[in-house]
Amino acid sequence: MKNRTRTRALVLAGTAAALVATLVAAAPAPAAPAAPAASRLASVHGGGTILYPYAAQDDIRFTVDAESTPWTRPLPIPRGEKGLPTDARGRVTISHYFTESGFTGTAEAEVDCLVTGGRTATLTAVVTTSNVGWDGKRIGISVQDGERGAPDRVGFSWGIANVDVKPDGTVTEGTVGTCMAPAPFTEVTKGGFKVTPAPLSPQPQP
Repeated sequence: MKNRTRTRALVLAGTAAALVATLVAAAPAPAAPAAPAASRLASVHGGGTILYPYAAQDDIRFTVDAESTPWTRPLPIPRGEKGLPTDARGRVTISHYFTESGFTGTAEAEVDCLVTGGRTATLTAVVTTSNVGWDGKRIGISVQDGERGAPDRVGFSWGIANVDVKPDGTVTEGTVGTCMAPAPFTEVTKGGFKVTPAPLSPQPQP
């Protein structure tokens, strides 16, 4: 009786092992890991008229076409030979029609820096042509892409911001560093902007 029970147990064990082996052999091989998707790059595109509360009667317009180009602008500083993750390219145009005088101030600038966080972006651009003496000046602009019906917004580094008070009390206009701009403090009343956010690009390998 014991021998018969032992034989039956061995047969059952062998059958189970054979079944497991069959299932393993029939199971599909694990799928190879998917190749990482191409990194999305940050961008800002669009144009609009803003309401600036201290010149509400004037017509002030911005257009922005900016795209991130990480690590493309070498800097003459230690570890700056590859540039910065916020390097960018593109163009900004600004026009300001002064209702009282009938004069329209204009400027065009080349984008050199762009960084995003959610639906908000800050960027800087160096003025290439203007009729207000801004040639060679870096300006900062912020853009908020409104959601759920909220209006888009724009901020800029002149007018109410970027005042540098010296220790002796004298006041000068501060220098705008790359990607430095105030919060978007004005509302876009006509037109709009699209902000495509993206994380900072990984540092390139040596």
